[in-house]
Amino acid sequence: MPRKPRCRKIGGYPDCWVFSPEEHPEGDPVVLTLDEFETVRLLDREGMTQEECAARMGVARTTVTAIYENARRKIAEALVDGKELRIRGGSYALENQKTDLIPEKGKNTMRIAVTYENGEIFQHFGHTEQFKIYDVMDGKIVGERIVPTNGSGHGALAGFLKAAQVDALICGGIGMGAQNALAEAGIALYGGVTGSADAAAKALAEGTLRFDPDAKCDHHGHGHGEDHACGRHGESCGNENGEEHACGHHGGGCGHGSCGGN
Repeated sequence: MPRKPRCRKIGGYPDCWVFSPEEHPEGDPVVLTLDEFETVRLLDREGMTQEECAARMGVARTTVTAIYENARRKIAEALVDGKELRIRGGSYALENQKTDLIPEKGKNTMRIAVTYENGEIFQHFGHTEQFKIYDVMDGKIVGERIVPTNGSGHGALAGFLKAAQVDALICGGIGMGAQNALAEAGIALYGGVTGSADAAAKALAEGTLRFDPDAKCDHHGHGHGEDHACGRHGESCGNENGEEHACGHHGGGCGHGSCGGN
């Protein structure tokens, strides 16, 4: 039986997840995994050597070479053949972004994050400077704290939430790039919510939160879908294969790809 690939460390999630030709793309999309994306970022964007890249990702230099060659082939295929390029999945682990302000999540605890400003739900996910985080057990809030965000941009915020062991996010408007990042992180999304952060978190804990699944940031255009009521732990989010799964308790660690010790 083949051994599972070793988790490759990545610095965070990208802000852009899909690149497509102006004209209608030809054939099936090309999928670039997050560990492949990371080698391109470190080697071509940051100018690292393969040795430096290998040390950063926690793998052998030969592994970096193989990942990078696969990534370059995929990018060339998308460019030359006019195919859509999507970033998702892979065998990876986010670099630790947690702070001492966020303790480990307890067993059988659901953790909810809300974009936060002056007691209200902040309406632009990508610009939020604070999250209010709630721990829920048996449908009741048992702990809460306000934490500053580390970094800016959709990818960085999604990585911050994953590192904080967040299961669900309540927010106002949110762009498609952020939605992709949250889905990759395994975080259930409840967008288009306004008003009191405390009231929204309580409603989600009780399974009665009203939200808009089509909510978008203003600069992306605003969706006008009907409100949906959520069932506790009952929402679904996609994985890298486009499949749906129930969003319950999600831990940190590796991404959707399976990681072993090699």
